[in-house]
Amino acid sequence: MKLSIADIEKRIRLGEDSQHQFKVKIENTISLAEELVAFSNAKGGFIFIGVDDKNVVQGVSQDDIRKLNNLVSNACSENVIPPVHVTTVLEEIDEKIVFIIEVEEGLQKPYCTKQGKYLTKSGADKRILSQAELSRLLQESGSFHTEELPIRGANVEQELDKSTFYVYYETKFKQTIFEHLEQQKITIAQLLDNLKLAYKNELTLTGLLFFSKNPQLFQPTFIVKAVSFYGNDITDTKYLSSDDITGTLERQFRFSMDFLKSNLLKLQNKQGFNSQGELEISEIALEELIMNALIHRDYSRNAPIRLFIFQNRIEIISPGVLPNHLTTENVKMGVAVPRNPIITKFASELLPYRGIGSGVFRALQLHPDIELYNEVETQQFKVVIPRKQN
Repeated sequence: MKLSIADIEKRIRLGEDSQHQFKVKIENTISLAEELVAFSNAKGGFIFIGVDDKNVVQGVSQDDIRKLNNLVSNACSENVIPPVHVTTVLEEIDEKIVFIIEVEEGLQKPYCTKQGKYLTKSGADKRILSQAELSRLLQESGSFHTEELPIRGANVEQELDKSTFYVYYETKFKQTIFEHLEQQKITIAQLLDNLKLAYKNELTLTGLLFFSKNPQLFQPTFIVKAVSFYGNDITDTKYLSSDDITGTLERQFRFSMDFLKSNLLKLQNKQGFNSQGELEISEIALEELIMNALIHRDYSRNAPIRLFIFQNRIEIISPGVLPNHLTTENVKMGVAVPRNPIITKFASELLPYRGIGSGVFRALQLHPDIELYNEVETQQFKVVIPRKQN
């Protein structure tokens, strides 16, 4: 982004923040690499070299400029992993030269220094990424998936719902579990390992969500909190109906749909008096949106899905924003980047879910007035469905 002289002067006058860093000098590659990593892991920004922390332009010399060009080249290619590309420009401010480095938000997060430091911006400063933040960035990059993590204490022998798993296996592979174990000379724990449902005799998150006896024993926040309100305000102190929907993803899907169907209107429309009426919102659309929330939510965030029914709308709120630079406009067009590919795979085999990324697109075809909100500040994805009125 080309900055005008007036824009540069204004930014210097306003001072440092999460996207503007001032340095009188940078004299070593390591410190520059740390700044580049922090900006790349955040939203990008500018480093103004030749400006002090009191917002006064000190300037850089021609000798400084030659050294800085070498430092920038070495830091970007040799000291940041993966390498980054930056833009540099020289501008004359108050008859002094300021060396400006523009760092774009990284497309290959997370970035780290050659010394293995994962940093991000925190206001005008930088800090080490927390374990949860690093996990999310790794998941978004495709290098790591939360769904593959073993769940401590979820012992295969004790926690696996064998009847559910046996039915799944025999339906999919057309042979009994016992025949397969005998043929391959393996244990059921090893079979689950092969299917990415367990790791070293503990169920993974995927195994827990699909085939455990009680997923909330280990992950109590992975539920659907459903509330039907009298009015249109979430601060109402009274409700028509409320439920904490627990169990496997299959059970959460069924009971979420039951909650919706029992709390929404059935409209006569053009049917006769003796008809049972049609649900005010297409059941197909509701199925797609509930399924989307359960499968594509961010499981690195310990928070429930929230299902709210107001008098004028329905809200389905999922933890986490869209992954991999996906936008709401992409989603509306049917573009899909699965956050949880293993969960997606099992959902396509066990639930009424096709797994081709067109669920929200189909819901929008049925109800074009559905609104999507990718709320970065609150780290949640919200679907709002206006209700029909009699």
